[in-house]
Amino acid sequence: MSRLILYVHDVSRLKTFYLTSFSFKVREEIEGEWVVLDAGAVELAFHRVGVQYRERQPSEHSHSNSKIVLSIRSGLLELRNKLLAEGAPMRNVKRYEGFPYLMCDGEDPEGNVFQLMEMD
Repeated sequence: MSRLILYVHDVSRLKTFYLTSFSFKVREEIEGEWVVLDAGAVELAFHRVGVQYRERQPSEHSHSNSKIVLSIRSGLLELRNKLLAEGAPMRNVKRYEGFPYLMCDGEDPEGNVFQLMEMD
């Protein structure tokens, strides 16, 4: 897989969130309509929703059946606290027995679920 595209209402807002929160870099962009971010092994792209969907606002809480997993080398607790301080909805840090990593779920400004994952 080389790219994940999410259809969103506010491309600029999500671009800013992911650049600020995770230090991704912009690969290509059509202002307000399309942006591709370098997110490591897979590019993360935001495409503005079609005209027929623009009047609908994204729901406050996600009902998505997908999750973006972001592997980080260290500092999961600090990053979680930073995101909380900036108003991002974040869940508790958890670990499952037998799995060598910490994880924590959160939501971006449009309710897309992401997970921070830090290997031991």
